Amino acid sequence: MRQFKLDPRLAADTVTVGTLGLCRLLLMNDRRWPWLILVPQRSDVTEVHDLTPLDQTMLTFETCLVAKSLKSFCGADKINVGALGNMVAMLHIHVIARRTGDPNWPGPVWGFGRGEPYDDPSLEKMRNDLAQAILSV
Repeated sequence: MRQFKLDPRLAADTVTVGTLGLCRLLLMNDRRWPWLILVPQRSDVTEVHDLTPLDQTMLTFETCLVAKSLKSFCGADKINVGALGNMVAMLHIHVIARRTGDPNWPGPVWGFGRGEPYDDPSLEKMRNDLAQAILSV
């Protein structure tokens, strides 16, 4: 089996928050929404059904853990979870906190406007705060 390597497009748009049992946890560098991405650390996997049954179970558990923690952390009204993979084939799960009145509410986050990157200190603070909220559970 090949060693896991994060897709360069995901690496370019995110910072690593930490590692769970199966997934690398990433923060999307777009301050419009608290937006996390879970990437199972398995090479050449593009679909959930490509994972072993145990990895599928772990992915479900980790997705729910991150979603619940993010909702509490942000005080979100709704958590959106999705796995599209049209632009980046590597299996990855988006977990996005939404609030009534946020940019493009109630529409989707994809394809809306231009990303608004965090400034460096804000990105580091968000990353550290999320790591504390999620990885210390």
